Amino acid sequence: MKKPSFYSLLLFVGIIGIWEWIVYACQIRPLILPAPSAIFAQLITQLLNGYFWPHIWATLLEIIGGFILGSIMGIGLGFLIAQSDTVRNIIQPYLIASQAMPKLALAPLLATWFGFGYEPKIIIVALICFFPLLESTITGLTFVDQERLELFRSLRASKRQTLLKLRLPTAVPYIFSGLRVAVVLSVVGAVVSEFVGANKGLGALIISAQYDTTLIFSAFILLTLMGLFLYEGIHWTEKLLFKKYHHSRREWR
Repeated sequence: MKKPSFYSLLLFVGIIGIWEWIVYACQIRPLILPAPSAIFAQLITQLLNGYFWPHIWATLLEIIGGFILGSIMGIGLGFLIAQSDTVRNIIQPYLIASQAMPKLALAPLLATWFGFGYEPKIIIVALICFFPLLESTITGLTFVDQERLELFRSLRASKRQTLLKLRLPTAVPYIFSGLRVAVVLSVVGAVVSEFVGANKGLGALIISAQYDTTLIFSAFILLTLMGLFLYEGIHWTEKLLFKKYHHSRREWR
């Protein structure tokens, strides 16, 4: 029996083939919709001549920098809020209100404060990553098995022991779920931040190449590949950590 990945690849090839056929059969102009063959040719050409690389590194730096900053903020604050219902009830309305504000609206203000370098873009990416990680951390630390929690209480385990031995292992899958969501959103955040006052990066390239649709689609492919690789990197790290965790538990037993 063939694996699902084979059918996924088959579907991709089918979509590309239909797209190519429609463009040539309907004689659609490249300005409206370029053929996949033209897009891939443009992509390979611009990668080989080095045109794309400065934009790739700029966007990647913003993604990774913002993702790390947002992860530290979201997970760290999530740990603090999860320890107290009172603190959570006080802070949560302000956190929700901060997320209701469109991040793109902050871009001109951040550019005024920090200039047109990497700093404002990294901050926007961090703000976009922050909330999913905050929510996943709080959820993972709060929603634990009540029977196991009662067992820890009956054994008079301290708050620290309960956190490290029960709440944290329960929260890890939730945190990794938030990381996977946040790393994909970080790509969106980096591109959106580059739409305002950037001269380098794939988002800036898309804005500058308004009438070169083939180049825009090439940038789309690069951004999609970035998101896929980063997502799979988080997923691979999660699997590796869980594998080592279960292996160490078997050895301990």
